[in-house]
Amino acid sequence: MHALTRLAPDIRQYLLVTGNYWAFTLTDGALRMLVVLHFHSLGYTPLAIAALFLFYELFGVLTNLVGGYLGARLGLNRTMNIGLGLQVAALLMLTVPAAWLGIPWVMGAQALSGIAKDLNKMSAKSSLKLLVPGNQQGRLYQWVALLTGSKNALKGVGFFLGGGLLALFGFAGAVLLMAALLTLIWLASLILLNKDLGRARAKPRFRDILSKSRAINLLSAARLFLFGARDVWFVVALPVYLSSVFGWDFWRVGGFLAAWVIGYGIVQSVAPAITGKAHGQLPDGRAAFVWAALLAGLPAVIALGLSSGWPAHWVLLGGLMVFGVLFAVNSSLHSYLIVSYAKEDGVSLDVGFYYMSNALGRLLGTLLSGWVYQAYGLAACLWISSAFVLLAALISLGLPKHAEPSRAG
Repeated sequence: MHALTRLAPDIRQYLLVTGNYWAFTLTDGALRMLVVLHFHSLGYTPLAIAALFLFYELFGVLTNLVGGYLGARLGLNRTMNIGLGLQVAALLMLTVPAAWLGIPWVMGAQALSGIAKDLNKMSAKSSLKLLVPGNQQGRLYQWVALLTGSKNALKGVGFFLGGGLLALFGFAGAVLLMAALLTLIWLASLILLNKDLGRARAKPRFRDILSKSRAINLLSAARLFLFGARDVWFVVALPVYLSSVFGWDFWRVGGFLAAWVIGYGIVQSVAPAITGKAHGQLPDGRAAFVWAALLAGLPAVIALGLSSGWPAHWVLLGGLMVFGVLFAVNSSLHSYLIVSYAKEDGVSLDVGFYYMSNALGRLLGTLLSGWVYQAYGLAACLWISSAFVLLAALISLGLPKHAEPSRAG
């Protein structure tokens, strides 16, 4: 604690925000795996388990839309701490006797967790805009990439953590332990986080939740289709395919997806190096188009490979690895652009609107993943994924471009 107080204020606040985000993400990933494994052991089908997370995604859309407004009026420290507190409440909801853990109750807990997650994420991403000077865009890109990538890597670690806690303590014991640890993080955050972080000087009106910036509206639309393209085959179709066609047991499916998420997060963290920051290049609208265009044809190639009789294991698993790298760069690049585009006063309004589109894309992808796979199979999900990424690329053509190379800072 003494070492923390000796750091520069912006570094200290960045570490506090990042620590909060990391702690939350570990519990979020672990809780998802706990719910999946527990209800799978009770005999629930994959589609029924996916339905348990429907409110998690739906309430994410609403939370991001309203959360940005609350962050601008109340301060990002408060919205981040509200998110931590709600996650504790969601965990405690699942410690009730087993007889109470029906679908409505679990969906309610997941709804609360979804609200908590998006309040926490919006607050963490928005705060970076305020902690990095405006003339240090290279530093901003690195901080955003590190926060985004580490979050996803830790979410994958959380998947393993959830399985381990379930084996050691049972469902209720594991959830109670996580609630207790997160409560300690929450209390520390209440004391240490800057009390005025992100509060707008001019109080925003509720109608200001809708962005008036063309760049942010375009980036938000591209984000919607980008994340819809991932989840249309990744949420339900892929795990079910790996289980039913490849014959993988649940632990193998869960372990593989956890490892994929960890690798995806690592690539996100080093995205600035991949996109040329070392040579003084910072991403703009042109870069968003190029990287989306590189990704657009890949799901279609995987679909063609599966239908052409090529070895399915090599086609699907190899395609997944390449998809993970390209998608991670696209995601990290988008995360930097929204923080860069957002206005400093009331930054959470712009970031909240953007992540509302992100959540809407996940919701759309989740719904389509179950329905399209059940009706038409994995190949159809992959074709839709390619179409969505192509739309994201075309939308990105309208994003601002640098008049000349930007200084990395």
